[in-house]
Amino acid sequence: MTDDPLRLAGDFPPATHADWMAMVEKALDGAPFDKKLVARTLDGLAVQPLYTREHWPAEGDPSGMPGAMPFTRAARPLGQAQSGWDIRQCHANPDPAATRSAIAEDLENGVTSLLLRLDRAGRAGLDADADAAADLFGRDGLSLSSVADWDALLADVDLTRVPIAVQAGARAPLAAAMLTALWCQRGVKEEQARGAFHIDPLGALAETGRLPTGVDDALSLMAAVAHNAARTFPTGAVVAVSVDSAAYYDAGASEAQDLACAMATGVAYLRAMEAAGMSLDDACRQIQFSLSLGTDQYLSIAKLRAARLMWARIAEACGASEPARAARLHAITAARVLTRRDPWVNLLRSTMACFSAAVGGANAITVLPHDAALGQPTAASRRIARNTQLILQEESQLNRVIDPAGGSWALERLTEELAGSAWALFQDIEKGGGMAAALTSGRIAEQIATVREARRADIGKRKAPITGISEFPNLGEPSPDLAHPDLGALRDAAGTALARVRAEATADLGAVSGAPAVADLPTAIATAAIKGATLGGLDGAVAAGGGAESVPLPSHRLAEDFEALRDAADAHQAAHGARPRVFLATLGPLAQHTARATYTRNFVEAGGIEAVPGAGFTDPEACAAGFRDSGTTAAVLCSSDAVYGAHAVAMAEALKAAGCTRLLLAGRPGEKKADYEAAGIDGFIYVGCDVLGTLRGLHADLGVTSR
Repeated sequence: MTDDPLRLAGDFPPATHADWMAMVEKALDGAPFDKKLVARTLDGLAVQPLYTREHWPAEGDPSGMPGAMPFTRAARPLGQAQSGWDIRQCHANPDPAATRSAIAEDLENGVTSLLLRLDRAGRAGLDADADAAADLFGRDGLSLSSVADWDALLADVDLTRVPIAVQAGARAPLAAAMLTALWCQRGVKEEQARGAFHIDPLGALAETGRLPTGVDDALSLMAAVAHNAARTFPTGAVVAVSVDSAAYYDAGASEAQDLACAMATGVAYLRAMEAAGMSLDDACRQIQFSLSLGTDQYLSIAKLRAARLMWARIAEACGASEPARAARLHAITAARVLTRRDPWVNLLRSTMACFSAAVGGANAITVLPHDAALGQPTAASRRIARNTQLILQEESQLNRVIDPAGGSWALERLTEELAGSAWALFQDIEKGGGMAAALTSGRIAEQIATVREARRADIGKRKAPITGISEFPNLGEPSPDLAHPDLGALRDAAGTALARVRAEATADLGAVSGAPAVADLPTAIATAAIKGATLGGLDGAVAAGGGAESVPLPSHRLAEDFEALRDAADAHQAAHGARPRVFLATLGPLAQHTARATYTRNFVEAGGIEAVPGAGFTDPEACAAGFRDSGTTAAVLCSSDAVYGAHAVAMAEALKAAGCTRLLLAGRPGEKKADYEAAGIDGFIYVGCDVLGTLRGLHADLGVTSR
């Protein structure tokens, strides 16, 4: 026995980063290191293959400690270790009975707060029975036109224990008033109320391209509600203002653009609240950031840490006290990463987003059900969504370690670089007059569109592959069972209920429209709501004068281009009784053609095209006969380069003579390109080619109509 410490590497010389680089350069055999091993984000950030202490200072850690400036590591000293994060489930089913049942099931099984999303009619300021609401009722959300509707929906919910968050777009101040009225009606005391009003006028302007009032008026009303909330709910458990970056992220923004827009929006809201007479600390505490997370684990973790870092610096520069500089973060699965095809893969995407949110220290997390892109989620998908969080929190115990990313050279460096890139964009927005000016001028829309098109090109070439969509598609996948509410019947029922509300209403909407000042509006609106005023009535009383307009940010899912091809191929099958087909002209023995035949099958099935296998041909006439039997007009030669050199030209000539109108070759042609093209080969498919463009060309050749 000995007390000497065991030194496992004691007999080996220390390895340095330079030593590793020398070995890497030898292994690369002349290939450029930066091109082969260094990845770059769409923000231009270099992601190294290996990080060492040279990439992050060992002393004087700039990230500080959890709960202290610059809050990179956590907003609170204990992070989420004490009570875990808030498991927030979204509800948007227009069927009130189904939603009540779903809410009860969620609360009984681990969900800790509710996120209620109003339908498009409500977000447009329309009652359910308004003529203009006919095509908007029940779309993308709940119909809540009166306090009675809120009361009925939340009849089984203890509002003293369950926080209620609301998504109502530009009509969030009205929804806030109705929720406040419900608390009053239920006897919930000010210190017992818990919730988030999500008032985000600039976010609503970005999403829809318009506001019911001018930007300044919308900001003033937001600030008045926030001021009222700060005075009325002293515990800080009710947050009025939201900075929701979903409109930017789902339009295609990069992580740095997303953060820059969020920070610039937050600054605009601070200015509005300060102008309304709020102290800076109170204003900071009335803001919650809602950030969408994708499937890039490292970027998502760094994004949340960078958000806290940036906001702390902004609040510090504005003069807020240190405790008030800590950002509240709500993380949600990004809608843009969800796919309609092979939606079960979304389970993995959501798990990754939730994992990243937990490691990044989000205060609240919402996991969208895996079938959310298809329509109304099922009970099973909602259960899986909440259990994803429960497993990561209760079984994996991700909340037990405060900032597990802390000290990681890779994540610390990425956090710092992402924050720096986003800060430069944030400064550019501020120099241009702030977030409202950036939206109304169309600058933000143009900048995001540029990044989106770059990403779209990467997806089209499978440089950014999407599993189950552009890679490894399943043409025989079954369709999930979805709920299909009868919107007509639901709207009739909502109209009947509204007629009763209006018959019993005693509200004076003149008191709302004639409020002496904006500061008086929150109380006037809530009072009218308690007395039976409907959402549409309140909107008409508040939204006087012209509204604001900007270039709206269209929402795009990453998979939509490939899914459009699948939709068109399915429509072709429905119309003609068979899928569009491509013949795989496999040449030579199995060992020679199987790799490229497998690659080609995966390639064409991404466009909904069926691959008809060949038989390993060596005779051109046999290959031509197999093609004629396949019943298609397109073919792909599949084999090794050596076999191509011996047989590709003869096979191509035979296939063309047999009526092949579109002939591709799997592999790069190299110096034989001219010979192959002269023989009738129309194109080449290989890793890095334009997959989307090639598939569109095949669709056109096979008579598939674009949708």
